[in-house]
Amino acid sequence: MFRLWGKLFNKGRMLRDTVIEKDDPATSRTARILDSLEEICYEFDLSRPIWLEVSIRDFQIHDKVKFTADNFMEEIDFDYLEIQVIEG
Repeated sequence: MFRLWGKLFNKGRMLRDTVIEKDDPATSRTARILDSLEEICYEFDLSRPIWLEVSIRDFQIHDKVKFTADNFMEEIDFDYLEIQVIEG
């Protein structure tokens, strides 16, 4: 079972969160991450963030990344979106 936790933060407080579960061992881990991120963005009514080099590096090291305003093409009304693999 693969689970990705998505959280929206503003001024140090969590505004919303959700957990996306995937149970398809035939799909690559990268595909599960991207698909789960898309579902999180749909649920939160956000555009998909851009994966910058620093984002990729942080995710590879910690299985967690914060997407700030630099990662979005449109203006955001929160400080950051954080995703974290909690079971993978």
